[in-house]
Amino acid sequence: MEAKNIRNFSIIAHIDHGKSTLADRILELTGAIEKRKMQEQVLDQMELERERGITIKMQPVRMSYELSAMSYELNLIDTPGHIDFSYEVSRALKAVEGAVLLVDATQGVQAQTISNVEMAKSMGLTIIPVLNKMDLASANAEESREEIKRLLGDGDELKIMEISAKTGQGVKELMEEIIARVPPPKYEYEDRPRALVFDFEYSNHQGVIVYARITDGKIKKGEEFVLAQTKEKFTAGEVGIFTPEKKPCGELSAGEIGYIVTNVKKPSIAAVGDTIVSPVNPLPPLPGYYKPKPVVWASIYPESQNDFNNLRQALERLRLSDSSLAFEEETSGALGRGFRCGFLGMLHLEIITERLRREFNLNIIIAAPTISYKILFTDGTEKEIYSPAFFPEENKIKKIYEPWVNLEIVSPPEKLGSVMQLLHEHEAEVGATEQFGDHRAILNVKMPLRELMRGFFDELKSATAGYASLNYKIEGMREAPENGILKMEVLVAEEPVPAFARIVSKRRVQKEAEETVEKLKRILPRALFSIKIQAKVGGKILASRSLTAMKKNVTAHLYGGDITRKMKLREKQKKGKKRMKEMGRVNIPQEVFIKMVKK
Repeated sequence: MEAKNIRNFSIIAHIDHGKSTLADRILELTGAIEKRKMQEQVLDQMELERERGITIKMQPVRMSYELSAMSYELNLIDTPGHIDFSYEVSRALKAVEGAVLLVDATQGVQAQTISNVEMAKSMGLTIIPVLNKMDLASANAEESREEIKRLLGDGDELKIMEISAKTGQGVKELMEEIIARVPPPKYEYEDRPRALVFDFEYSNHQGVIVYARITDGKIKKGEEFVLAQTKEKFTAGEVGIFTPEKKPCGELSAGEIGYIVTNVKKPSIAAVGDTIVSPVNPLPPLPGYYKPKPVVWASIYPESQNDFNNLRQALERLRLSDSSLAFEEETSGALGRGFRCGFLGMLHLEIITERLRREFNLNIIIAAPTISYKILFTDGTEKEIYSPAFFPEENKIKKIYEPWVNLEIVSPPEKLGSVMQLLHEHEAEVGATEQFGDHRAILNVKMPLRELMRGFFDELKSATAGYASLNYKIEGMREAPENGILKMEVLVAEEPVPAFARIVSKRRVQKEAEETVEKLKRILPRALFSIKIQAKVGGKILASRSLTAMKKNVTAHLYGGDITRKMKLREKQKKGKKRMKEMGRVNIPQEVFIKMVKK
């Protein structure tokens, strides 16, 4: 196909605004999928995506469309809507020339809509605004249209399409608009191959399979290529397109999107943003992607240490298709060997751990999520710490720096009172508030990341009856207030247990201490002597509970006789328990650690 007849585009929108449904209608209209094979969310091929009704992985697909006796090749990349997967969106937009901005006419512009528009504009893409769900009685087209105009800043000349992705109304007109407005791909070299890698997958039989956008020349089956970043050479064992199933073809030309089978069985050869070039007279590498920095850390351990290598292999495979996942090996005295994993958010953590269980049949233990802190010690040295167990003593700390986030909250004006109260509870700094249309206000807020992780999103939804939405970006590190962040240790029988340590805000330290010791008292098995459970901050015990000793009636075998016989036995038992308490150690079973790290 000639480059002038190719259109590469992506669908971007806030979560639940209808991206996957629109993709289904486009696939139907172009005949890319037979009617008997059609199902809802056809591009969401992961079981988890179907269950949750959300897109997690971007998915490319090629379609053909006839218009005015001309045949066009359309390459669509469906993208996720949740903020934790915005990195997936950035990768998809790098491989296309146009973006369909989908806005739910019943909800209008939301926080993620604004973020996606900024991303598409920064990449110089042609944006086609589309109002979806126009078949619903609650659709407020006029207000939503004004919000889009304000967002895109194109005034009255802006053409906004109106569709219903569910019924198919207006989708044909949208297809014609995409062909008319999205520019065809441009290329510099016709005879020298170059391709941008935007995703991967791993096959036991075919090794690493690269998803690529061909920017120059042709990629042919059987030819030799090299990955510019890792310097790994490979021969293209198979070249093909997505229909959305993989379909082999002889070659991929400039402007096309497809896959290349490398037959290399080393997952480490692959890096998103790498460039595929010819080993002979190679073209310079293309600018790749920013490397996303994890914001949430959690330790993952196999329930059985025999599964340690299986867990490592599973994480390596997942990192191929999700380059925002980071991990490194670590060892815990209580739980054995495992991995410290970095995620882009709490949903990202949840999805990865669920995939480990389902796709790799692993039984895993997940420790409580934490974030990174930068510590400036009194001796002038600096260290980044992401585990409470390694947090230093108070007298060794000069300053603590913690990550902050910039939040954009879109809320109905009448709910702002509840939102403000919530922001105060989460130590937020509220900046400018602007009115966005008649029924929407945008708040610019700064907040410590630890507070955002503390269930803020769920509380925001509750406080606004589900009407608010948010988007966030990491702002950077900021000095924490003096004594504002504390390390809470848990002592069992006066011995500290590093696995139970956590970093807490001074405002909530007393509540956290009470809840922790109470939970441990409930799940710790009793011993033959009483056990003291304490929560300590610095040198001060904030909460304490005692687990009573197991009782044994040592006089049960006696009957009748002098009372002093019973008194002697009881006294002997009392001395034995006192000696045991002085010398005995509490062995905490693994199940207790598992229950403590789980919510």
